[in-house]
Amino acid sequence: MKVSENNLFLISEMLDTDTEFIPLLSSEDEELIKAEKIPEVLPILPLRNTVLFPGVVIPITVGRDKSIKLVKEAYKDKKLIGVVAQIDAEIEEPEPADLNTIGSVANIIKILQMPDGNTTVIIQGKKRFQLLEMVQSEPYFKARVQEYDKVENLVRDKEFKALISSLKDLSIQIIRQSPNIPSDAAFAIKNIESPVFLVNFVSSNLNTDIAEKQKLLEISDFHERAQKVLFSLTKELQMLELKNQIQNKVKVDLDKQQRDYFLHQQIKTIQEELGDAPGTQDINELREKASKKKWLKEVHEIFEKELSKLQRMNTQAADYSVQLNYLELYVDLPWNEYSKDNFDLKRAKKILDEDHYGLEKVKERIVEHLAVIKLKNDLKAPILCLVGPPGVGKTSLGKSIARALDRKYIRMSLGGVRDEAELRGHRKTYIGAMPGRIIQNLKKVKSSNPVFVLDEVDKVLGANVSGDPQAALLEILDPEQNISFHDNYLEVEYDLSKVMFIATANTLSTIHPALIDRMEVIDISGYLLEEKVEIARRHLILKQLKEHGVKKNQLLFVNGIIEKIIDDYTREAGVRTLEKNIATIIRKKVINIVENIDYERKISNADLLKILGPPRFQKEKGLSNLVAGVVTGLAWTAVGGEILFVEASLSKGKGTLTLTGNLGDVMKESATIALEYLKSHAGFLELDPDVFQKWNVHIHVPEGATPKDGPSAGITMFTTLASAFTQRKVRAKVAMTGEITLRGKVLPVGGIKEKILAAKRAKITDIVLSVENKKDIIDIKEKYREGLTFHYVDQMIEVVDYALLKEKVKNPVNIE
Repeated sequence: MKVSENNLFLISEMLDTDTEFIPLLSSEDEELIKAEKIPEVLPILPLRNTVLFPGVVIPITVGRDKSIKLVKEAYKDKKLIGVVAQIDAEIEEPEPADLNTIGSVANIIKILQMPDGNTTVIIQGKKRFQLLEMVQSEPYFKARVQEYDKVENLVRDKEFKALISSLKDLSIQIIRQSPNIPSDAAFAIKNIESPVFLVNFVSSNLNTDIAEKQKLLEISDFHERAQKVLFSLTKELQMLELKNQIQNKVKVDLDKQQRDYFLHQQIKTIQEELGDAPGTQDINELREKASKKKWLKEVHEIFEKELSKLQRMNTQAADYSVQLNYLELYVDLPWNEYSKDNFDLKRAKKILDEDHYGLEKVKERIVEHLAVIKLKNDLKAPILCLVGPPGVGKTSLGKSIARALDRKYIRMSLGGVRDEAELRGHRKTYIGAMPGRIIQNLKKVKSSNPVFVLDEVDKVLGANVSGDPQAALLEILDPEQNISFHDNYLEVEYDLSKVMFIATANTLSTIHPALIDRMEVIDISGYLLEEKVEIARRHLILKQLKEHGVKKNQLLFVNGIIEKIIDDYTREAGVRTLEKNIATIIRKKVINIVENIDYERKISNADLLKILGPPRFQKEKGLSNLVAGVVTGLAWTAVGGEILFVEASLSKGKGTLTLTGNLGDVMKESATIALEYLKSHAGFLELDPDVFQKWNVHIHVPEGATPKDGPSAGITMFTTLASAFTQRKVRAKVAMTGEITLRGKVLPVGGIKEKILAAKRAKITDIVLSVENKKDIIDIKEKYREGLTFHYVDQMIEVVDYALLKEKVKNPVNIE
């Protein structure tokens, strides 16, 4: 509403002191106005930016020459005038077509000459009229008019009273919410008796555009006009409330900021009076920490330079906190601070044996390292890479090594790291910059010679848009370079040469060759059944009993039960799934313990069936030799060794070769080489060379859902084909692995230890492999080789000579 501009009290102040006060329009006044007759012809005053309603008094500023002449003559002769709003307020000299046809008859109350030279006219609306036609345009407009003041639907019922009451209430609320409207306006609203005048008064002061006010003026149906005014008031009140909410919120925020500013200024003034300038406490703390550091001269000089830069900064500046954070990292890092190694070799061996069963090669390497340090008193830490399937204890071994050496322990997972800045940090000029994870972890453990486990180093992504994390690892894991490791945030070389880095990986195939070259790779193979039983007894069962709050004497796992869990419910090189199954069994038994239900302490086969369900895996075993063309091979997987079966079937045809079983390209090539070699050396097996043109060959490797690839099944495929074409029996309990060539050579393959473990699980007694793999067998401990006989071959024909018996299978196929 614009009551502040139109309020009657304000208008009265604009009148001379001897002018009688203009009262609000009463019901009697309204009746008198209604009774007045209006002339047939009226001088017309166009209004630009307002609409005059009957009974309402408003001041208008007159600027046009025509309008000034009109109001002066009308005021002098005490004549009525017709006031009509322009359709377009921008038109300077309106034509008749530019005026609305409905206006208000007005009486000029006063003309005032303002100090700025403008003429202000105070007018009061009388009644509405309709403009019929213009009869004069000079010196001002005159028009023939007729009365348009019939008010319809003025029924004073309950709804009418509620409508008028709502209009008054909303108007008063808006006056109270608006700081620019004087509170006297609310008094005026309350004292309006005439409902028609109330609607006109509120309509005149609505905060809406001229077109909307003109529409309200033209509505004759009182109920409809009152409803529209009520709608506009409701909308305006909502806008005012929202505006006030926003202003209050902004005011609160500004008040808090001002308060904080004044408090900071007061603290600053007090500190200056006490001689304690802002930031002095921070600088004193940094100096105190720096005094205890064992810095090299160059490092100390950089610190003093950066500290003096901090002293010159304003504490309110954004860069102050960046510089302070940098210097806090600087003094918190353990520069040349080392934990003292424990050189007791017997103690180290004991701790390593307590924590891990087996893994002799790793333990020997750690003890060797300790022995050399003890002798020399200085040695760069070795960088070990433990490679093996999941669940064999690679990660936990790092913690055990730290305990054996009395060093701090850090583990950092590199799985999925794709940003070089995670290792090297960001430059401190960037917003939110921070040091790399290497420096962060050293700060956390407060030691420069911890055991630092880089877990899952094979899962680090190579070169990408965020840099190359593997390239960053080259410096970290190079004993010749990491003496001066550069972190982008720190910007000072840091010595990592005393840190004992231990990387872990499941495979070397995804690690950059240059990175492998910098590390001492130690293979950790899977465990034998007997070793898994020992690990379960010594570690897993005790650990899970403790974690579940169960005493040792409340549950008993015998060796036979542990073996059954391993054979029937796990198929892994490590012991992770075994531990999960043990935990499941203990949880089920805990329910009986908590509810005081009688239960059998000793875990039985029935308990396994009830808790773990039916066996998930069939025990691996070699196939019988009653069928020709089926041979047992050995394969390596990421979770350890496996045995696989290669089957060959012959059918009458034109000599086509079909391969199934989800085989990779290398494996398919091995099958092709095996068949071609068999064709070219058919005489050695007393086969007719033409037979290959009459029989189709189908080679299949079972478990078709599992992808298979690699060259190590070469001799298995060759033996399978030889057995199928000769119909000779394959020697029982024999498995083989080896790559083949077209000239008949058997080449060495990898993963020998894992394959041997798989053979032992399957009760294989004889293994055929390349003579060049003999060195790998010698390197394997005797307990792994126990019960196995190894047959080393150099030529493919030697494989057939050993693996195929002279005896043919029962009901052999007649191959001609």
